[in-house]
Amino acid sequence: MNLYKIIKIIAYALGIIGAIFVLMIMSSGSESMIDNILFVTYAVLALVLVLVLIYVLKGLFTGNIKKTLVTVGIFLAIVFVSYAMSSGADLDLKPFTDKGQDITEATSKKVGAGLYTFYVLAFLAIASMAFSGVKKIFK
Repeated sequence: MNLYKIIKIIAYALGIIGAIFVLMIMSSGSESMIDNILFVTYAVLALVLVLVLIYVLKGLFTGNIKKTLVTVGIFLAIVFVSYAMSSGADLDLKPFTDKGQDITEATSKKVGAGLYTFYVLAFLAIASMAFSGVKKIFK
């Protein structure tokens, strides 16, 4: 039995268990069953993360490792430049701290860096799709 069939069987089993928990929650009206569904959610998340890690490492060592490392390096460079561009002082933090929220300039800088990273990666994704489409049209 190959790994795909095993994962497919596990996915069906977890789907059935999840459906049973949802029916139990809806029929009982009790919110104590929510803990059970969260447990299943955490188990599925852990399983997915482990399988993704396995497949990434498997693909990394069977493919072109130099190309993969260059891509990861470019991604980290984008994150670093985005963090350097973010000032952290773009937002007036006084209304947030008056309400008791723990938002500092460091938190604001990280959020800004995440937004800049998202914008750059979204632009690159759209540009690569457009370039691919234009290249396909001219062929």
